[in-house]
Amino acid sequence: MTATVVDRPRAGIRALAGRVGLLGGLALALLVAVVLAAGHGQLDIPASEVLGSILHKIGLDIGPLPTHPQGEATLWDVRFPRVVMAALAGACLATAGALMQGVFGNPLAEPGVVGVSAGAAVAAATVIVFGWTFAGTWTVAICAFLGGLVTTTLVYLMSRDGGRTEVVTLVLTGIAVNAVASAGLAFLMFLGDTQAREEIVFWQLGSLNGSRWQYVAVVAPMAAVGLTAALLLAPRLDLLALGDRAARHVGVDVERLRMATIVVVAVLTAAAVAFCGIISFVGLVVPHLVRLLAGPGHRLLVPASALGGAVLLVLADLWARTLIAYADLPIGMLTALVGGPFFFWLIRRARRTAGGWA
Repeated sequence: MTATVVDRPRAGIRALAGRVGLLGGLALALLVAVVLAAGHGQLDIPASEVLGSILHKIGLDIGPLPTHPQGEATLWDVRFPRVVMAALAGACLATAGALMQGVFGNPLAEPGVVGVSAGAAVAAATVIVFGWTFAGTWTVAICAFLGGLVTTTLVYLMSRDGGRTEVVTLVLTGIAVNAVASAGLAFLMFLGDTQAREEIVFWQLGSLNGSRWQYVAVVAPMAAVGLTAALLLAPRLDLLALGDRAARHVGVDVERLRMATIVVVAVLTAAAVAFCGIISFVGLVVPHLVRLLAGPGHRLLVPASALGGAVLLVLADLWARTLIAYADLPIGMLTALVGGPFFFWLIRRARRTAGGWA
């Protein structure tokens, strides 16, 4: 009895150390990824000079500044806006995936797979084609949020049957939503002029090319609101995993929690796609890998997924713009190349676990 009582604090300390270690490791990996991504490109800048430039910007005269005449301008006008946008989009997509998997109770849920990103993209493309500017720079982001909210609600309503979400229903709903969204994007391309068509193609492929600080200034507040709300919802999502009846017994308003989560997912998805287009599978791969390392608890899963998504997309964007010299590959294509096979593996795993497609 005494040994058991003594072991509990030790187990708590070990668990806390594991959480801190995982989050600290991911934060360090993000810092390294940011420095590498900012330094590499057509003009290579050493990591020491990248760090020196950052420290000088925040008022610390430590470390060397870029020696190339265009080094500072390259870093702060081109590289850092793109790197920050990649980190924000990756964090939003991975967190949205973790929330969707929690609220649907299904590891296959992800904004791109179930069509939420495509729905947000259709709304944004509508703004582009018709030239709406009712909210200035925020117009695209607001319409993307509304499109994502409608799509997420539709997927939620269509995928649930008897209080649970079935694998087949979720996948088929995603296929249907993506098909309708693709048709909508094609129709908008038909209506639009040449410039609008090019922008819609950019949306379909997904790219961080052209990221600017004014775009970051729109995405960052949405991402901050969405990520903060996700952290607040995380403990209650753990209770939701016990089942609707058990969650209600401990005082959780299940339907209100689900609808609140859907709104947060829409905010996060809108922030991610507002200026970057459709980037699939980040929200599928990252939460699943984090869950393998840290377990299913959302208190750790949500912040770890945010950091992991940021790391993944920063490195993926670095790969997209350096893999082929003087070319900028669509980042959505690269994430799909990795995420597609991973999705197939998850489907087979879910099928084996469930014993079939019931």
